[in-house]
Amino acid sequence: TMMNSSASLVNHHSSILTGIPGMPDKNPWMAFPLGFLYTLTLLGNGTILAIIKVDQNLHEPMYYFLSMLALTDVGLSMSTLPSMLSIFWFNAPEIPFDACITQMFFIHSFGVVESGVLVSMTFDRFVAIRDPLRYASILTHGIIGKIGIAVVIRAVCVVFPVPFLIKRLPFCHSNVLSHSYCLHQDAVRLACASTRVNSLYGLLVVIFTLGFDAIIILFSYVLILKTVLGIASRVERLKPLNTCLSHICAVLLFYVPLIGVTMIHRFGKHLSPVVHTFMANTYLLLPPVLNPVVYSVKTRQIRRRITHVFQR
Repeated sequence: TMMNSSASLVNHHSSILTGIPGMPDKNPWMAFPLGFLYTLTLLGNGTILAIIKVDQNLHEPMYYFLSMLALTDVGLSMSTLPSMLSIFWFNAPEIPFDACITQMFFIHSFGVVESGVLVSMTFDRFVAIRDPLRYASILTHGIIGKIGIAVVIRAVCVVFPVPFLIKRLPFCHSNVLSHSYCLHQDAVRLACASTRVNSLYGLLVVIFTLGFDAIIILFSYVLILKTVLGIASRVERLKPLNTCLSHICAVLLFYVPLIGVTMIHRFGKHLSPVVHTFMANTYLLLPPVLNPVVYSVKTRQIRRRITHVFQR
């Protein structure tokens, strides 16, 4: 046991992240595409935030929630950035264990925040379409602020126990993680004690945050559709649905890769590690890159503002 405990202590100081599984020599090839994606994320979300800040006409609930989404996307991509840079740009896959846990905390927190923001955006569309006359009096600045704070507090509270649940585990097997950033479910695999508490807690968090959120979003859209279909003229029907379209895209961009990653984790053990890596990276890198694109294309005010800037 002396040997085992010393081995576990050795591994506790650092973890080794994986770039492209089985092809470490190909890591430099990923450096530029990833750099490009991070630049796009910052540019896209930065543009949206700047436009909403500058344009007085966009000081409305829908756009306040959109700024929350843009900030969350920046936060999510900045959480993965340090380890991605260290592997793909500097070829240094080793990460201190505490840094790994910190990164894990931020990635999972921003993931839960993003889900919460998508729910609040659904609420915004729900009120705008179901009760347009009371929209401004329901979604006041104070209420929007409170919703934003509640979303952040919920995320921090549910993810807060994760670092402590990981810290208590002994690690005596390999310390090689299967992704290029630290995730709870990935680190748990490496423990050499029972991880039932961790797995159960992870599952409960996913069910009560992401699962619960997905149900609320679905239910809200059923009611929104009911209201829209009650509108007599076809042209009038399309208008409210159009404002929902970009939000539906954002919801799909978040949930589809998330479900994909979960499915692959559960049932795709036989698949090539490259598929796992691709899916996991898609899940974290795709929404922050594409959300601003979707909103710029679909939202007339933002689109107008961007073309205005380029025409000057």
